[in-house]
Amino acid sequence: MKFSIITIFPEAFSYLNESILWKAQEKNLIEIEIFNLRDFSKDKHKKVDDTPYWWGHGMVMTCQPFFDCVKFIKEKSQYKRQYVIYPSPRWEVLTQKKLENFANYEDTEFIILAWRYEWIDQRVIDALVDEEICIWEYVLTGWEIPAMILIDWISRILPGVIWKEKSHLEESFSDAFDWKKEYPLYTKPEVFEWLSVPEVLFSGHHKKIEEWKKNNLK
Repeated sequence: MKFSIITIFPEAFSYLNESILWKAQEKNLIEIEIFNLRDFSKDKHKKVDDTPYWWGHGMVMTCQPFFDCVKFIKEKSQYKRQYVIYPSPRWEVLTQKKLENFANYEDTEFIILAWRYEWIDQRVIDALVDEEICIWEYVLTGWEIPAMILIDWISRILPGVIWKEKSHLEESFSDAFDWKKEYPLYTKPEVFEWLSVPEVLFSGHHKKIEEWKKNNLK
């Protein structure tokens, strides 16, 4: 699986070279490549935006650089399928249940449009995008963070990325927990200041512990 990110701020994606995502790349479980949209602009000043027709206060990202960049990525792709994602505030919010379907996209290169400004020319969405994905119903100054969230989300459910598979199979909003929030978790010490761990958790009574966990799913 590969993630190709189209952005005007490549340096924003340094997070992807840390911790679990970096190890996943080292083990060739995922690939990540970043493309600077300005490199594909035919404007002499490398502009990638312009004023909107008719109305609007912000700038709109233009068609040409996106069309040429996506074409370039697809033509050099080593993967069976290329799937273009547009992070968007206007679509149905992505859930863990829906997210887990992406684990089946094994031989796929995800092309993520990490856009900026007021919006992106609708023709880019109509002609190039396979799916708009909303991480939540709010608007940001830039969509680099949602792009990284999508990569983190999708990567962590792939076999081998997280060394303990149960860590993602049994967690908040997973099938194992009936898509509910996970029960509270505690670690040592047993008592900290006036706060104690629920007694049942160190009782050794497995049936009662499982009942407590089930009763504390939200």
